[in-house]
Amino acid sequence: MITANDLRVGKTFEMDNGLWMCVKFEHIKPGKGTAFVRLKAKNLETGSIVENTFRPEDKFKVAFLDHRKMQYLYRSGDEFFFMDNENYDQVSFSQEDLDDTVNYLKENMIIEVAFYKGKQVGIELPIFVELEITQTEPGFKGDTAQSAFKPATLETGYVIQVPLFVETGEIIRVDTRTGQYIERAGKAQ
Repeated sequence: MITANDLRVGKTFEMDNGLWMCVKFEHIKPGKGTAFVRLKAKNLETGSIVENTFRPEDKFKVAFLDHRKMQYLYRSGDEFFFMDNENYDQVSFSQEDLDDTVNYLKENMIIEVAFYKGKQVGIELPIFVELEITQTEPGFKGDTAQSAFKPATLETGYVIQVPLFVETGEIIRVDTRTGQYIERAGKAQ
């Protein structure tokens, strides 16, 4: 068991006969009255998000997830297919299940798939991914002195803001938590 006070972002727990993951956590101590925990949680089975308040001593059952490394194979319509490299089992997720993570998925990419009681419940991307820029406006000499940005389309179709000196065909490192450009990673082969 875990108390509401011990919950943190990313922690999974059971509540109301469902599997939940903490998305946002605030411990609030008002000037008058008792402290409380404001929690925003996502139901990993239905995808719904709720915001609740709890007393710090309220208890929840900790949910232990089984993580397996899997390879992203392909997309077919709104379904994304992954394969376990050890036993070649395949699982699929709908685009709705994956939410914004589809913006960073490249074919043959190795990622972690989370399972709960034998059923897949989500994926965990690496913190940084390297993606090729397929289209952006050309930069001009002298643009590196400012911190100005321009839109760039990545190989996955996702559009992010990059510095003016970055060009089409370059590989860049992107933070999957924020969706922001981090640095150049090289030129495409």
